[in-house]
Amino acid sequence: MARRALPFLFGLLTGLLAAGMLYLLLSEPRGEPVKLLPPATPGPLRVHVTGAVANPGVYALPSGAIVVEALEAAGGATDEAALEMVNLAAPLEDGAQVFIPAHRPTAESSGASPVSAPAASAGLINVNTASSAELESLPGIGPAMAQKIIEYRQQNGPFLKPEDLLYVPGIGPARLEAIRDLITVY
Repeated sequence: MARRALPFLFGLLTGLLAAGMLYLLLSEPRGEPVKLLPPATPGPLRVHVTGAVANPGVYALPSGAIVVEALEAAGGATDEAALEMVNLAAPLEDGAQVFIPAHRPTAESSGASPVSAPAASAGLINVNTASSAELESLPGIGPAMAQKIIEYRQQNGPFLKPEDLLYVPGIGPARLEAIRDLITVY
């Protein structure tokens, strides 16, 4: 009797399997197909160009623009511009400000008679122009920290006030207070 039931069971299972496959092939798909959207096109960057430029203002630049393109959009640098203080190849971000500093007039270039510097500024280290060795002469500033200061000013432009040093990783309020009377940004 078991021999007679085996072919019947085999036929039944084969029929059920065929019916299931036929149902899957002929049934309508459910749900919505996945639609792939093209990547979003980034909008223009808006940057504020100020300082020693012909036409300071806010300019719209294409995504991926660099500082030199912002400078060109503002009509170029003036004769007083200190372009060596600015990283012209730095990438721009939306809402950034690009400051182009001006050279400070010297006694020789202005035609004025030489005037001695005030005693308070004598011997101060300019963090915008100082070499690594000069920065290392400050208390609490070692070779690694001096390099961070130099890299920061190359990527972001000159420090406008001593407090801007707080943006350099590793410089906190205590370290700034320790060097504040020894530095200048001019």
